[in-house]
Amino acid sequence: MSYMSYTSYRSYGKWLLTALVAAGACATASAEIAVDKDKRTITVDAKIAPRKIDAPGYDKIYPLEVVACWPWQKGITGKAHETLVTITDKPSAIHKALVETFGLKPGTPQNGGDKPGQGPEVKIFLEFQNEANETKLVPIEKTIIDTKTNKGMGKRKWLFTGSAMVQPDPNKPDKVYGADTTGTLICIFPVTDLTVFQADLNFKDQDYVNLETDTKLVPKIGTPVKLIIQVPEQK
Repeated sequence: MSYMSYTSYRSYGKWLLTALVAAGACATASAEIAVDKDKRTITVDAKIAPRKIDAPGYDKIYPLEVVACWPWQKGITGKAHETLVTITDKPSAIHKALVETFGLKPGTPQNGGDKPGQGPEVKIFLEFQNEANETKLVPIEKTIIDTKTNKGMGKRKWLFTGSAMVQPDPNKPDKVYGADTTGTLICIFPVTDLTVFQADLNFKDQDYVNLETDTKLVPKIGTPVKLIIQVPEQK
């Protein structure tokens, strides 16, 4: 499947933003997730994440490895020090909406290795207010830059891999949705299979880039924003 040009992305983004505003009344919502069946979107409340967290053991700024995860929490091994935005909902809630509302079937997440994960493609956007109080809708990859080249990370495919299951208690057979134990929703590189989405990159790709939040584009740390996951019509 070929990528859309940036011009096409901008036109599509404007259409999607207009459609979301116009269709707000027909969207179904939870506290932090809104599912619009007609426009085939899932909207998740988020905040721009700090790039250095105030917690023991995190004494520097780490390159971005994920797009969205929970904020740092004591006792949870998450990716809060390597994320663009933070969320508070369970990743399994987004997985459930994709399956039950849109009939999407998860693929297979990758953890390390020389291959990307597998799964149906979705589009992911960031919606936010700029300094002029204008609502912007931007493809998520446009919010990230490579500091080695000072260029964007380029067009990417975002894949609904679903999460691996984990067994929290080795003495009990019960398994749970793995991403709900760490809070990771979207991975850039397959640094963990405890996630819902992965980009079409392999583990070694992170060796060639140093990804950072594009602070010239996105709002300041702590600003409320929205992740919009758009599900294409299935062929």
